[in-house]
Amino acid sequence: MRRRTFVLSSLTLMAGVAAKGPTGLVHAQPVTLPGFLAPPQGEWIRLAPLPQGTGELLGVAMGGKLYASQGLLPGFKPAGLLYEYDPASDAWTSKKAMPHPVHHAAVAGLNGKMYVFGGFDLPASGPPGWNPVSDTWEYDPATDNWRPRAPLPTARGGSVAAVVGGKCYVIGGAGPTVDASAPTIRPRQPQRSLGTVEEYDPATNTWRTRASMPTPCNHMGGEAVDGKIYVIGGRLSGAFIIGYPGNINLVQAYDPASDSWTTKAPMPTARSGLNTANLNGIIYAAGGEVQDEKSLAAFRAFEAYHPPSDTWWSLPSMLLPRHECIMAALGNRIHVAGGSVQSAIVPLPKGLSFDTDAHEAFEVAS
Repeated sequence: MRRRTFVLSSLTLMAGVAAKGPTGLVHAQPVTLPGFLAPPQGEWIRLAPLPQGTGELLGVAMGGKLYASQGLLPGFKPAGLLYEYDPASDAWTSKKAMPHPVHHAAVAGLNGKMYVFGGFDLPASGPPGWNPVSDTWEYDPATDNWRPRAPLPTARGGSVAAVVGGKCYVIGGAGPTVDASAPTIRPRQPQRSLGTVEEYDPATNTWRTRASMPTPCNHMGGEAVDGKIYVIGGRLSGAFIIGYPGNINLVQAYDPASDSWTTKAPMPTARSGLNTANLNGIIYAAGGEVQDEKSLAAFRAFEAYHPPSDTWWSLPSMLLPRHECIMAALGNRIHVAGGSVQSAIVPLPKGLSFDTDAHEAFEVAS
C-alpha cells in the first residue's frame, strides 16, 4: 500500500474575526504568527473499510478502540448499527444494534461508556420524515449492552455533545417550529435550529438547562478542550441542507464553569455536516456538505484549531470527500470512516448510493 505524504511548511494561519454578514458567515483573515507556533504535520493513510458503506454514522474513542453508531438507510430509515474498530488488528466488528434505531443523535464517551442523545426516527404515520426523539442511551462495551437513561428534556436531532467535568452537554440541533402542528420535520417544510443547551449528569441520571448558544445552529462539530466546549460551524436553517440561510464558519465557545458563551476565530471553511476530533488539545475538523444555487457537494477540507492561541490551520485535504462520518482520535491518528461522498436528499435510482465504506486516518507526526 502506497502512502501519500504531506509536509506543511507555511506558517500562514487563519485567525481574526470580521463582521457577520446576513447569513451569519464570518470571514477569516490570514495572519502570520510567530514561527514557534507550527501547524500539525502528518500523512493520510488508508485502513480497513467498514463492513458496509453507511452514511450518518458518528463515533467516539474509548479504551483504545473506536465505536460508531446509528446510520441512515434509504427512505430516511434509521439503521441502528453499532461497530467497534480495533486499531491493533485494523479490523471492524459488528456489535449489538441500537434498541431504538435513530439517526443524527449526539454522542459522547465518558467513563468507558458511550452516550447517545436524541436524534430522529421515522414518523408513525404520513410521508417519511425526521421525527425528533428524546431518547438517552448508555452503551457499555464491556458487556455489549444498552440501557435507557433519563430522557433528553428537549427532543431534537443534529445536536452535538461534549464532556466537561464528568458531565455531558448536549448543544443545539434542529426541530419543528414552535407553532408546528406535529413534531416531524420534512424537506421544504418550516423547521428551525435550536440554541438549547442541556447538561446531563450520569452519576445522578439527571438533567438541567444551561445558557443557550448565542447563534442557534445544527449539524455542527464540537469538542471539549481545557474545560471549555467549542461548537464549530453548522447551518442556520433547519435540519435539511437545502434550507437557507445555510452554512456558517462560526466558532462558539461555552464555559460550563461560568455558564457563558464567547465567539472565537472562525473556521476557514464554512460548512455543516462536518465532524471533529480532539488530539493533544488541537481540534481537527473534517468534511461537511454544501448546497446552494451553484454547488451540491461534500467537502475534502481538513482544518485544525488551536484553542489557546485562537488559531486555525488549513491542513492537507482528506483522500475522499464526505460528510456525517465517523471521526475520532486513537493514538496519534485522526480516524475518518464511512459517511456520504455527495450532498443530496433526493431519492436515488435503485442500486445507486453516495455512502462509502472507506476508512482513512491522518497520522500526526510526533
